[in-house]
Amino acid sequence: MIQFQNIYKAFGKLEVLTGVSASVDGGGITAILGPNGSGKTTLIKMLLGMVYPDKGEILFDGKPTKKEWAYKNDISYLPQIARFPENLTVTELINLIKDIRGGTPNEQRLIELFTLESHLGKKIKHLSGGTKQKVNIVLAMMYDNPVIVLDEPSTGLDPIALVRLKDLILEERAKGKNILITTHIMSLVEDLSDEILFLLEGKVYFRGTIPELKEFADEDNLEKSIAHLLEHKNAENIKV
Repeated sequence: MIQFQNIYKAFGKLEVLTGVSASVDGGGITAILGPNGSGKTTLIKMLLGMVYPDKGEILFDGKPTKKEWAYKNDISYLPQIARFPENLTVTELINLIKDIRGGTPNEQRLIELFTLESHLGKKIKHLSGGTKQKVNIVLAMMYDNPVIVLDEPSTGLDPIALVRLKDLILEERAKGKNILITTHIMSLVEDLSDEILFLLEGKVYFRGTIPELKEFADEDNLEKSIAHLLEHKNAENIKV
């Protein structure tokens, strides 16, 4: 469904992506990992049409995405930092997104799942960070789209909300959806992901399952396995 073909991107003299090729298809959860500055966010923004590659091409359902917009209706996106209009209430914000996107959302179930009923009449500026993140999740997940992109989805969530988010993501995976996640929380990766796409210095440094990564690193711990990748970053690509 999604293909990144030989993607290059630089901002001035800073080369962010240097020949990234990868595909996401067939349903499942792909964790896009890497240290800060490895190109994770840039790659996601390219899929969303917020940034264009200097070289290379992104395909969605076999069609180039450059200067297209209709394919974006098939993507649900949760940004790492959501900048909502501060003077809107939660209900007004939800209705605003519904008016913009149209379609048939199912926000009520998510409002109940994340216990937001008592916050619907409050202005965004009066919400805690964790509550804002719950609203962010509702806005991102209330449409039934085949592709879901979650950028640091667990930020600010309490333990109960985190468990419910995990269950929700697994429920969406069971429907055959393609889900991309970026996170620094390795327990979330271990609980959810079917595959890891590890970016380092603008390239795909490793691609494979968690068991494959642990086997390569000769570790039984995911965090130690990731540390192994970083310590051996001058080696050849492991699995692409």
